[in-house]
Amino acid sequence: MTAPTGRRERKKAATRQKIADTALRLFLEHGYDAVGIRDVAAEADVAVTTLFSHFASKEALVFEQDENFEQRLTQAVTGRAPHEPLIPALRREIQALVRHCMADSAAPTWHLIDASPALREYEGSMRLRHAEALATAIAADPDLSRTTTACRAIARFAIDAFSLAREAADPQAAVDDIFRMIEAAWNATSPTPGAPGTVSSK
Repeated sequence: MTAPTGRRERKKAATRQKIADTALRLFLEHGYDAVGIRDVAAEADVAVTTLFSHFASKEALVFEQDENFEQRLTQAVTGRAPHEPLIPALRREIQALVRHCMADSAAPTWHLIDASPALREYEGSMRLRHAEALATAIAADPDLSRTTTACRAIARFAIDAFSLAREAADPQAAVDDIFRMIEAAWNATSPTPGAPGTVSSK
Protein backbone atom coordinates (compact mmCIF):
# COMPACT_ATOMS: atom_id res chain seq x y z
CA MET A 1 0.00 0.00 0.00
CA THR A 2 2.93 2.34 0.55
CA ALA A 3 4.40 1.89 -2.94
CA PRO A 4 1.84 4.09 -4.77
CA THR A 5 2.36 6.88 -2.24
CA GLY A 6 6.09 6.53 -2.73
CA ARG A 7 5.71 6.77 -6.50
CA ARG A 8 3.49 9.82 -6.20
CA GLU A 9 5.95 11.54 -3.92
CA ARG A 10 8.83 10.74 -6.28
CA LYS A 11 6.83 12.06 -9.23
CA LYS A 12 5.98 15.25 -7.36
CA ALA A 13 9.63 15.73 -6.38
CA ALA A 14 10.73 15.16 -9.97
CA THR A 15 8.20 17.67 -11.27
CA ARG A 16 9.27 20.23 -8.70
CA GLN A 17 12.92 19.78 -9.60
CA LYS A 18 12.17 20.02 -13.31
CA ILE A 19 10.30 23.30 -12.79
CA ALA A 20 13.10 24.75 -10.64
CA ASP A 21 15.83 23.68 -13.06
CA THR A 22 13.90 25.08 -16.02
CA ALA A 23 13.26 28.38 -14.26
CA LEU A 24 16.88 28.84 -13.25
CA ARG A 25 18.10 28.07 -16.77
CA LEU A 26 15.70 30.61 -18.27
CA PHE A 27 16.56 33.24 -15.66
CA LEU A 28 20.29 32.79 -16.30
CA GLU A 29 19.85 32.85 -20.07
CA HIS A 30 17.45 35.78 -20.36
CA GLY A 31 17.54 37.62 -17.05
CA TYR A 32 15.21 37.27 -14.08
CA ASP A 33 12.92 40.18 -14.98
CA ALA A 34 12.59 39.10 -18.63
CA VAL A 35 11.11 35.69 -17.80
CA GLY A 36 7.55 35.27 -16.57
CA ILE A 37 5.79 32.48 -14.75
CA ARG A 38 3.99 31.44 -17.92
CA ASP A 39 7.32 31.20 -19.74
CA VAL A 40 8.65 28.84 -17.08
CA ALA A 41 5.50 26.71 -17.08
CA ALA A 42 5.48 26.42 -20.86
CA GLU A 43 9.16 25.49 -21.04
CA ALA A 44 8.75 22.92 -18.24
CA ASP A 45 5.60 21.58 -19.95
CA VAL A 46 3.39 22.02 -16.90
CA ALA A 47 0.30 24.06 -16.18
CA VAL A 48 0.69 27.35 -14.35
CA THR A 49 -1.48 25.92 -11.58
CA THR A 50 0.94 23.00 -11.27
CA LEU A 51 3.85 25.40 -10.97
CA PHE A 52 2.09 27.30 -8.19
CA SER A 53 1.27 24.07 -6.38
CA HIS A 54 5.04 23.63 -5.94
CA PHE A 55 6.22 27.25 -5.65
CA ALA A 56 4.32 30.09 -4.02
CA SER A 57 5.98 32.84 -6.06
CA LYS A 58 8.37 33.56 -8.89
CA GLU A 59 11.11 34.37 -6.38
CA ALA A 60 10.69 30.99 -4.72
CA LEU A 61 11.75 29.30 -7.97
CA VAL A 62 15.30 30.56 -7.40
CA PHE A 63 15.38 29.36 -3.78
CA GLU A 64 14.07 25.84 -4.31
CA GLN A 65 16.33 24.52 -1.51
CA ASP A 66 14.74 26.93 0.97
CA GLU A 67 12.73 24.32 2.89
CA ASN A 68 15.62 21.86 2.91
CA PHE A 69 18.00 24.46 4.33
CA GLU A 70 15.54 25.38 7.06
CA GLN A 71 15.13 21.72 8.02
CA ARG A 72 18.90 21.23 8.12
CA LEU A 73 19.29 24.18 10.45
CA THR A 74 16.62 23.03 12.88
CA GLN A 75 17.92 19.46 12.77
CA ALA A 76 21.33 20.75 13.79
CA VAL A 77 19.59 21.51 17.08
CA THR A 78 17.09 18.68 17.39
CA GLY A 79 19.28 15.97 15.87
CA ARG A 80 22.48 16.52 17.81
CA ALA A 81 23.70 13.88 20.26
CA PRO A 82 22.45 14.03 23.87
CA HIS A 83 24.26 16.80 25.78
CA GLU A 84 26.21 17.82 22.66
CA PRO A 85 26.88 21.56 22.88
CA LEU A 86 24.70 23.69 20.64
CA ILE A 87 27.13 26.14 19.09
CA PRO A 88 29.56 23.61 17.53
CA ALA A 89 26.58 21.77 16.04
CA LEU A 90 25.28 24.98 14.49
CA ARG A 91 28.75 25.91 13.27
CA ARG A 92 29.14 22.59 11.45
CA GLU A 93 25.82 23.04 9.68
CA ILE A 94 26.50 26.63 8.67
CA GLN A 95 29.93 25.58 7.39
CA ALA A 96 28.32 22.83 5.33
CA LEU A 97 25.75 25.25 3.89
CA VAL A 98 28.49 27.74 3.05
CA ARG A 99 30.48 25.05 1.24
CA HIS A 100 27.37 24.03 -0.69
CA CYS A 101 26.44 27.56 -1.69
CA MET A 102 29.98 28.70 -2.47
CA ALA A 103 30.67 25.92 -4.94
CA ASP A 104 31.65 27.16 -8.39
CA SER A 105 28.40 25.81 -9.82
CA ALA A 106 26.40 28.09 -7.50
CA ALA A 107 28.18 31.31 -8.51
CA PRO A 108 25.84 32.20 -11.44
CA THR A 109 22.80 31.85 -9.18
CA TRP A 110 24.27 34.19 -6.58
CA HIS A 111 25.13 36.71 -9.30
CA LEU A 112 21.49 36.50 -10.39
CA ILE A 113 20.28 37.09 -6.82
CA ASP A 114 22.66 39.96 -6.18
CA ALA A 115 21.52 41.70 -9.38
CA SER A 116 17.80 41.54 -8.55
CA PRO A 117 16.21 43.74 -5.85
CA ALA A 118 13.20 41.38 -5.74
CA LEU A 119 15.41 38.35 -5.12
CA ARG A 120 17.50 40.15 -2.51
CA GLU A 121 14.32 41.17 -0.69
CA TYR A 122 13.03 37.60 -0.84
CA GLU A 123 16.33 36.28 0.48
CA GLY A 124 16.15 38.69 3.40
CA SER A 125 12.64 37.57 4.36
CA MET A 126 13.73 33.94 3.95
CA ARG A 127 16.63 34.47 6.36
CA LEU A 128 14.29 35.96 8.96
CA ARG A 129 11.97 32.96 8.60
CA HIS A 130 14.88 30.55 8.98
CA ALA A 131 16.05 32.44 12.07
CA GLU A 132 12.61 32.20 13.68
CA ALA A 133 12.40 28.46 12.97
CA LEU A 134 15.88 27.98 14.40
CA ALA A 135 15.05 30.07 17.49
CA THR A 136 11.93 27.98 18.08
CA ALA A 137 13.99 24.77 17.93
CA ILE A 138 16.57 26.16 20.37
CA ALA A 139 13.92 27.41 22.81
CA ALA A 140 12.17 24.02 22.77
CA ASP A 141 15.31 22.17 23.93
CA PRO A 142 15.09 21.77 27.74
CA ASP A 143 18.86 21.22 27.99
CA LEU A 144 19.65 24.70 26.70
CA SER A 145 17.67 26.82 29.17
CA ARG A 146 17.84 30.32 27.68
CA THR A 147 15.37 33.17 27.41
CA THR A 148 13.31 33.58 24.27
CA THR A 149 15.27 36.74 23.46
CA ALA A 150 18.59 34.93 23.78
CA CYS A 151 17.39 32.10 21.52
CA ARG A 152 16.18 34.53 18.88
CA ALA A 153 19.37 36.58 19.01
CA ILE A 154 21.66 33.57 18.66
CA ALA A 155 19.53 32.19 15.83
CA ARG A 156 19.77 35.47 13.92
CA PHE A 157 23.51 35.64 14.51
CA ALA A 158 23.89 32.11 13.12
CA ILE A 159 21.80 32.87 10.03
CA ASP A 160 23.66 36.12 9.41
CA ALA A 161 26.95 34.22 9.67
CA PHE A 162 26.08 32.56 6.37
CA SER A 163 25.55 35.89 4.57
CA LEU A 164 28.68 37.45 6.05
CA ALA A 165 30.78 34.42 5.15
CA ARG A 166 29.50 34.48 1.57
CA GLU A 167 30.92 37.99 1.19
CA ALA A 168 34.30 37.14 2.74
CA ALA A 169 37.49 36.31 0.88
CA ASP A 170 37.83 33.12 2.94
CA PRO A 171 34.27 31.98 3.77
CA GLN A 172 35.25 29.08 6.02
CA ALA A 173 37.63 31.22 8.07
CA ALA A 174 34.90 33.84 8.34
CA VAL A 175 32.48 31.25 9.74
CA ASP A 176 35.04 30.27 12.38
CA ASP A 177 35.63 33.92 13.34
CA ILE A 178 31.92 34.70 13.54
CA PHE A 179 31.12 31.61 15.58
CA ARG A 180 33.78 32.45 18.14
CA MET A 181 31.80 35.63 18.76
CA ILE A 182 28.50 33.75 18.70
CA GLU A 183 29.80 31.27 21.25
CA ALA A 184 30.97 34.08 23.53
CA ALA A 185 27.51 35.66 23.32
CA TRP A 186 25.80 32.32 23.97
CA ASN A 187 28.03 31.57 26.96
CA ALA A 188 27.32 35.03 28.36
CA THR A 189 23.62 34.14 28.55
CA SER A 190 24.26 30.91 30.45
CA PRO A 191 22.34 30.84 33.75
CA THR A 192 25.28 29.07 35.36
CA PRO A 193 28.92 28.57 34.28
CA GLY A 194 29.41 25.43 32.23
CA ALA A 195 25.71 24.96 31.56
CA PRO A 196 24.73 22.59 28.75
CA GLY A 197 25.17 24.10 25.32
CA THR A 198 28.56 25.71 26.02
CA VAL A 199 31.95 24.61 24.88
CA SER A 200 35.22 26.24 23.96
CA SER A 201 35.87 26.71 20.23
CA LYS A 202 39.11 25.45 18.81
